[in-house]
Amino acid sequence: MITERAYAKINLCLDVTGRRPNGYHDVRMIMQTVDIFDTLSLEKTESGITIDVGGSPLPADGDNLIVKAAKKLIDKCGIQGGVSISLEKHIPIAAGMAGGSSDAAATLRGVNRLYECGLTNDELREIGVTIGADVPYCIEGGTVLAEGIGEELTFLDPLPEYILAVSKPRAGVSTGNIYTSLDEIFDTIAHPDVDKMLEAMRTCPGTSFLKYLGNVLEYVTEPQCPEVEKIKDVFNNAGSLGTLMTGSGPTVYAFFEDSVKASLAVSEVRRLGYASEEESFITKLINPNS
Repeated sequence: MITERAYAKINLCLDVTGRRPNGYHDVRMIMQTVDIFDTLSLEKTESGITIDVGGSPLPADGDNLIVKAAKKLIDKCGIQGGVSISLEKHIPIAAGMAGGSSDAAATLRGVNRLYECGLTNDELREIGVTIGADVPYCIEGGTVLAEGIGEELTFLDPLPEYILAVSKPRAGVSTGNIYTSLDEIFDTIAHPDVDKMLEAMRTCPGTSFLKYLGNVLEYVTEPQCPEVEKIKDVFNNAGSLGTLMTGSGPTVYAFFEDSVKASLAVSEVRRLGYASEEESFITKLINPNS
């Protein structure tokens, strides 16, 4: 048996630059790994793909990205055998933190190791993009500029292990609906400046890059999920250095100068009932490849 960690991500900056004829959207976004992860345990079997989702509400069939990823790698490498996968879930589901994509990426890495396929990370990313736009990033993670539909990656210098408070509102949102709503107002809204954040990250010390935190999808997610703005207000009132929604939401994170302030902010979000205890927590930025 082997194990793989599937780390969550946040978006430090997320801009949508257009829509392709096939329905996919072009993006420019800065992605960052954070220290919360699912654990996948993989074992060889004689045939087939089985998955134990560990009591989570995720499907345990072909609709699960883990199963899709395992099948693609088995087919790609001509593996004469199967795999049994057990999932220990910690990343909030449908949170904008790439939990499903990261699980799929961990599956690709895991099956590659389990059967000694010898595929490089570049080859795994080529498979990953056929599963989901965030999967190529999740193969390695870190601090990365993602372009195209998310598969064109430029690896950046890692950031320090800044402290984060993270809270996912109880109400959910549909990623498809968020992007459809964005298309309707695309030309009427201000877009975040990804280039200025990149420049600040390259040339300015400390947390100066936080002034450029931005997510164009907040324009459509906040009206559909008012708790996003409420949680941001709580974090700001608690002394956040910067706060933002990640992905299409609805999860909100905030940078804090220490874990004490972050813990107080999370406690207040819980007290007000904006997020559950298990989906409101303290974490930090990490570089999983260091």
